[in-house]
Amino acid sequence: MSTPRGMLALDELAQLVDQGEIDTVLVVFTDLYGRLMGKRFDAAFFLDHVAQNGTHACDYLLTVDMEMNPVPGYRFANWERGYGDVHLVPDLATLRRAAWLDRTALVLCDVVDQHTHQPVEVAPRTLLRRQVEAAERMGFTAMAASELEYYLFQDSYRDAARKGYTDLEPAGWYIEDYHAFQGTREEFFHAAVRRALGESGVPVESSKGEWGLGQHELNVRYADVLTMADRHAVYKQCMRDVAEQLGVSVTFMAKFAADQAGSSCHIHLSLWQADRPAFPGDQRLGPVQGSDLFRWFLGGWIAHVPEMMVFYAPTVNAYKRYQAGSWAPTRLAWSQDNRTAGFRVVGQGPSLRIESRIPGADCNPYLAFAAALASGLDGIARQVEPPPHFRGDVYKAQELPHVPRTLKEAVELFEQSPFTRQVLGQEVVEHYAHFYREEVAAFEAAVTDWERRRYFERI
Repeated sequence: MSTPRGMLALDELAQLVDQGEIDTVLVVFTDLYGRLMGKRFDAAFFLDHVAQNGTHACDYLLTVDMEMNPVPGYRFANWERGYGDVHLVPDLATLRRAAWLDRTALVLCDVVDQHTHQPVEVAPRTLLRRQVEAAERMGFTAMAASELEYYLFQDSYRDAARKGYTDLEPAGWYIEDYHAFQGTREEFFHAAVRRALGESGVPVESSKGEWGLGQHELNVRYADVLTMADRHAVYKQCMRDVAEQLGVSVTFMAKFAADQAGSSCHIHLSLWQADRPAFPGDQRLGPVQGSDLFRWFLGGWIAHVPEMMVFYAPTVNAYKRYQAGSWAPTRLAWSQDNRTAGFRVVGQGPSLRIESRIPGADCNPYLAFAAALASGLDGIARQVEPPPHFRGDVYKAQELPHVPRTLKEAVELFEQSPFTRQVLGQEVVEHYAHFYREEVAAFEAAVTDWERRRYFERI
């Protein structure tokens, strides 16, 4: 594949800095939620110091909650250890224009220990790197894509906050799935995003209306799994920034409203071996023809969903999405080109791939891809057979196992699983189990609008 437009080598950045076209470099990594964290550097200073030596950030960023409060109970960073620094090492292969920002470039970083210079194991990008390395040891390259859905509102973020995120005006006022005319009304936003991404090293395929009011999907070109996770993180940042600039807002909540469709992050995966797709083959699996590697990867991915569910559905809200007849999967089954199944097999021959419809739009892409890849590789290592091919409406198949129903249930499965400790390590499992338990505890202590409407007068 050719280098996407907008990607920069250091000498190209230096030339743009000399010409006055770029004067700022955004140096970032993702926290556990998937939010970009980091610093803005003077571009000349970045070239002279940061590009080769990296920079530092407080280690509490891998232990904070959504409100940026340092949460006690982590081994990695805490008040007793004084909340020191981690070292951010720019991955210069990710250096790119941030075309939606004025005279700005962006680079993603790996997080390493400032004393040992070893990768910080609990950092999301490290988790995915470890699974990429595991795939390479087995002779595979993982190729991936993520299809991300979101809602667009006419309200600015500031106005939405003032309104308590209620009574927002959706960008569309009827279901616009594939609807060209309704999509024209939001083209002021989506055209700006497509152009910005295309000029920032994130090649776009398409955008389209989805099933909810003001709901859309924008898809970018597939890539190796680490590059795809990077593109996903940049894409979300770009979209939020452009929304801020245009006085509108987007949300990647998995279930924004009870009466609207949820927002997913369908992820596609395939393996390549010696620069060729490894899933095509002459073995029959239901109506699909593929290789043993395809069959076992599918089997492992499905088998490990319950214990890896926290990485696909990381918030309390995420589990509100799994409703029958909602386009979100509820049960563990696979089928060929069937949107009621949690795993939809699509393509044939070189394009044969597995789409998981389980992750929500709120997932951290590094964690979701790491979970999927670890599960599939284990399926190959142990030759795990997938369940039989399912035909029909999976929503009606009461005999099939249901996905975990709450974040609390999913955390327990994650923490108690021997498999998660085997592939992620004890330190990572403890860290993320604590993170998700704190998310559950924060919700259980909250008083919601639902409670007020239900109990204020009538209890």
